[in-house]
Amino acid sequence: MDEIECVVIGAGVVGLATARALALAGRSVLVLERAYTIGFETSSRNSEVIHGGLYYPAGSLKARCCVAGRESLYPYCREHGVAHAQIGKLIVAAEESEIAGIERIANMARANGVDDLQWLTASQAQRLEPALHCVAALLSPSTGIIDSHALMLAFEGEAEAAGAMVVLRTPVLSGRVRVDGFDLAIGGDEPTAIRCRCLVNAAGLYAPALARTVDGVPRETIPPAYFCRGVYFSLTGPAPFRRLVYPVPPPGGLGVHITLDLAGQARFGPDVEWVAAVDYTVDPARGDAFYAAIRTYWPELRDGALQPKISGPEEPAVDFIVQGPEIHGVSGLINLYGIESPGLTASMPLADEVIRQLTLSRAEQPALVSRPAEAAE
Repeated sequence: MDEIECVVIGAGVVGLATARALALAGRSVLVLERAYTIGFETSSRNSEVIHGGLYYPAGSLKARCCVAGRESLYPYCREHGVAHAQIGKLIVAAEESEIAGIERIANMARANGVDDLQWLTASQAQRLEPALHCVAALLSPSTGIIDSHALMLAFEGEAEAAGAMVVLRTPVLSGRVRVDGFDLAIGGDEPTAIRCRCLVNAAGLYAPALARTVDGVPRETIPPAYFCRGVYFSLTGPAPFRRLVYPVPPPGGLGVHITLDLAGQARFGPDVEWVAAVDYTVDPARGDAFYAAIRTYWPELRDGALQPKISGPEEPAVDFIVQGPEIHGVSGLINLYGIESPGLTASMPLADEVIRQLTLSRAEQPALVSRPAEAAE
């Protein structure tokens, strides 16, 4: 049986950030990804926004990691040549009754340490974005956009340069908790077994299901999986705005907002649809409801201008969960649950939290001792 110190399951943006952090800390690391490429699931279907940290409850892991992640992500992108743009975001009140919602966001942002927000009158907002309709707006100048795949490639490159290995088409079928680590059964073209001392479950949408395949993980510590699918619609023709524009968020999402990619292409979304399982199919008829929502802040949207574009389903949670031995009692195991938006922005601080919990766990672990094959279990 092959042995390695750390296994990270999942090569999405958080899994790769974790592998990078572990490798840079001197750990031997193997990343196992069941898909044929990195970032195949949710990480390749996000809005590619660098979030400012406005919406999350004060003191939550989401709030702390989002703000810290945004502050570290811009310099990281500059240093590693990852394409990005700090274009800013407007949160708009389309009518007077929505101003209270923007005030709540501003108060929450201040509690999270976000101190660069600017209140704008309707005329001030329209000087920035002439096509915009609103009665007031909140400007977040630190919000931006990023090439998410380039970020993942940078994380992967740094991890590999520090000795980590990323193996694709390698699903983890099951596992077993041992006194000194974990045994994993690996599928794919060349099935094998791997023994590791530390195990990081960064399987995204599938993290709860994966945790249930590991014998020895208490079932009561594994949260249920809920799936919410969000569809985006691309805009045909030039973008009407130079900044991101968000409405006052409804329950369960951030509202149908406009985001821009680095090529200037505009897309609107996402909507919110609860589904029973991961499903990336798109019903074009869902776009009918988008027009009315968008026209509250962009009245000039013409009929037929939207085309469907899928966004990956996300696993809704009150907060990110980085679950270590204090919760499940299994030394060396970290489960990442509910890593929805702003997971990309928060990826490096989340990796730091994994390192912190593994360091605490490592102090309590016995040494990993190689044994002769005939004595092994």
